[in-house]
Amino acid sequence: MMRQSVHRIVLASGNPGKLREFSGLLGELHYEILPQSQFGTPEAEETGLTFVENAIIKARNASRHSGLPALADDSGLEVDALDGAPGIYSARYSGPGSNDRRNVDKLLAELGSVADPERTARFQCVLVFLHHPLDPTPLICQGTWEGRILREARGGGGFGYDPVFYVPTHCCSAAELRPQIKNILSHRGQALRQLLAVLGRSEAVCRGAAQ
Repeated sequence: MMRQSVHRIVLASGNPGKLREFSGLLGELHYEILPQSQFGTPEAEETGLTFVENAIIKARNASRHSGLPALADDSGLEVDALDGAPGIYSARYSGPGSNDRRNVDKLLAELGSVADPERTARFQCVLVFLHHPLDPTPLICQGTWEGRILREARGGGGFGYDPVFYVPTHCCSAAELRPQIKNILSHRGQALRQLLAVLGRSEAVCRGAAQ
């Protein structure tokens, strides 16, 4: 029986939470996900005005420095009462030196006077896969996860805004979900399954051509 080869992909992120999620899902297709830090990749300057633009910028940067196919995501939280903010600025919402705690604290302060029914929000994720730095036809997948912003953090799992993102279908915060359930529901999980389907078809074509 022929052993299936492992394909290496650089992830255009140093976020350990994202690395775990991507590795867990893409491992089933024999893809090894490597963080861009392993190649001394500098952070890309996210000058795009949309999730798609920023994801492409990050993927090209990671592929250029690693010499490998690259996977990048740009994701964020859109809050209706804040006209879609923090949006593409979700990771740096609280300014220089921002971190998850400061970002969540700022979000809750901004929504302090907003009634519960008006605290609707959604996570957005755009995934971009490039075969090489100059790939003119990147694979682009998108996922959306609807919810509402809580008044205080709940749960110790997840990362980012998960502790204050209420999931109506499960009556808990995203940080209270088991990882397996979160991977099914989440914006990133949705986008990854789309990517898995595309990569899976490509693998099948390649295997068929080799036979």
